[in-house]
Amino acid sequence: SALTWLEDGQERRARWRSESDAVPPRRVVVADDRTRADDAYRMACEGTAMLWRGDFQNARQLLQAMTRRAQRTPKRAQRRRSKQHNTTGTVQEFHLHRQAQGQRARTLGMLLVPVDAGHVVPLRRAPDVERACTEAYGTAEEPYVVSLRELLGVIGAHEWRKKGVAIPALGGDRVHPHYGVFSPVRGEYVDLVAQAPVPDDCALAYDIGTGTGVLAAVLARRGVGRVIATDNDPRALACA
Repeated sequence: SALTWLEDGQERRARWRSESDAVPPRRVVVADDRTRADDAYRMACEGTAMLWRGDFQNARQLLQAMTRRAQRTPKRAQRRRSKQHNTTGTVQEFHLHRQAQGQRARTLGMLLVPVDAGHVVPLRRAPDVERACTEAYGTAEEPYVVSLRELLGVIGAHEWRKKGVAIPALGGDRVHPHYGVFSPVRGEYVDLVAQAPVPDDCALAYDIGTGTGVLAAVLARRGVGRVIATDNDPRALACA
């Protein structure tokens, strides 16, 4: 899909990229270092996206400021949630929480950055994101626009992939999660598999939805003769 906006009196158009399959924002304005956090958050809440043309590090600071505003819950909303909790129950409260989280993600996703072909961010003080974006998206032969929040997630995933996650159940060996693949940074479920009883003559085990492959590796380390690990995500299969 494509994103369109007006800039310098002309209609512009670029590819829209979203890993969550979010639709391109309908209203887009150009923003820069002069944009105030209160104004940015108000526009985002109203459904207006901002295509950033200023300093990249300033955009990060603006997103942090918007995040702080999104975390504030007005007293009226707190009273409404408390009343709903008293009359609905835990399940409904969970759904309300998920709705609120979804709305927060949509709002914070309204700060956009341009990316040129080859995964080059044409902004002042922008980091080199070519390798991180190539790992997540593949090659880029044309410019595109992506939310800053998603781009920072791609950069963070690249750092996790480089550093890896130490797994005590594997003797401290590391797994290197790919972008979009669940990272075993919390190992409770890994420890559960590492400590569960396994028959001495266990010849075959299945790991359905293997992700990084960490549980398959644990089972193999424990002496299971053959482990079949499956997943429907190409990134997970490549990682495993």
